[in-house]
Amino acid sequence: QVQLQAFGGGLMQAGGSLRLSCAASGRTLSRYVMGWFRQAPENAREFVAGITWSAGITYYVDSVKGRFTISRDDAKNMMYLQMNSLKPEDTAVYYCARRAMYGTTWSRTSEYHYWGQGTLVTVSS
Repeated sequence: QVQLQAFGGGLMQAGGSLRLSCAASGRTLSRYVMGWFRQAPENAREFVAGITWSAGITYYVDSVKGRFTISRDDAKNMMYLQMNSLKPEDTAVYYCARRAMYGTTWSRTSEYHYWGQGTLVTVSS
């Protein structure tokens, strides 16, 4: 069973940058899709970015395209989310997750079966 730990969140002024990290332990990630989700207060959990572990193909929600970059280091079993030009609406708890092997979409929360604990990102205006 894979275990995921997200860290690197914090408080940042609008326009600033943060890098989130996700450390994975256990089973290899080579066959899987990994993703970042976020959840703002009273909102549903939202897909942010995803990456195929083997080929490095990426996909982003429209609201973060051009600002966020997802990446991975297979040798270290680490995944990252570089967040630039942060906006107050980016404020949320961010989660790293692994999609189930049978998943067919990038963004369906229900298709991701392993989750980290979440790390809070707060962006002030």
